Amino acid sequence: MKRSALTPVLAMVLCMACSKNTRDTATPGGGTNPPVTEDSIPEARYNITLLDANQAFVATPVVSNMARQDYNELSGIAASKVNAGVLYVHDDANGTNEIPLTNAKGEDLGKLVLDGISPRNPEDIKVAPGPDANTSYIYLADIGDNANGRTNVAIYRFAEPSITTPGASTVVHISTIDKITLVYPTGAVNAETLLVDPLTKDLFIASKQTGRSTIYKAAYPQSTTATITLKAVLKTSFDLFTSGDVSPDGKEILLRNKGQIFYWPRTAAQSLADAMLLAPQTVPYAGNEHQGEGICFAADAGGYYTDTEIRDYPGAVSTISFYKRK
Repeated sequence: MKRSALTPVLAMVLCMACSKNTRDTATPGGGTNPPVTEDSIPEARYNITLLDANQAFVATPVVSNMARQDYNELSGIAASKVNAGVLYVHDDANGTNEIPLTNAKGEDLGKLVLDGISPRNPEDIKVAPGPDANTSYIYLADIGDNANGRTNVAIYRFAEPSITTPGASTVVHISTIDKITLVYPTGAVNAETLLVDPLTKDLFIASKQTGRSTIYKAAYPQSTTATITLKAVLKTSFDLFTSGDVSPDGKEILLRNKGQIFYWPRTAAQSLADAMLLAPQTVPYAGNEHQGEGICFAADAGGYYTDTEIRDYPGAVSTISFYKRK
């Protein structure tokens, strides 16, 4: 009788153990993720229509026309940490493996050519720390997916080159490139925004959706050989994010769409997701871009730059805008 009574209990324990092993899936670079449900993701509850204005930046930007107007699908911008005054921009056209070089005046300073890659839809670019503590890295985010049909997306990471005298004829080939392959936990997602946390080297992608955006994380170190399953870490009600950036010291966060720019301060004890759980402020945006796509902090955090796509606006001029810190 004892043996008969204990058998169901043992069976139940074994079943629970098997269920747990099946449920927890190891994801390289992302840790062990529990099953994703809408209820398990933290959600920002503030009203984004009732935000305070941050007064730390000048409201009227310095606007410069790009010397090259053939780059008409500019989708990202990043400030070099190695080459003083240089800004990296990029088109989001299919297969583009070039990164044009410019500066705050919009001058043509040449380009980087990424050998051996053919991104499908690069949407953002960042300069941030990476595997080598003594090296600055460029991250190119091939994450665009308007049709929500991609089986995976990619972040290309490579060491930032030193360019002695950049000019219109400068061409720098990059041959050593890491590819970080990512998948979303619940299927394909369109996105245009990459954040790299300089304090942790974690990667974050903000989805581009109407009336909402989910923030996904790939924790450092990110595998370059195995596919990483992103982890959803925050749900928000922001509309159609196009870019974002984290300040070089990690203490400030910017996210933008085509009509507004949002700003969060961050303490050293907060994760990016924790900081963004609190209500942001708005920072100046002049509304001078037909299709505002990119944003980045200056290398010294003395302000922020924006750029715009103009392909679908005949007669429009490609520009760079700089909002200086007061």
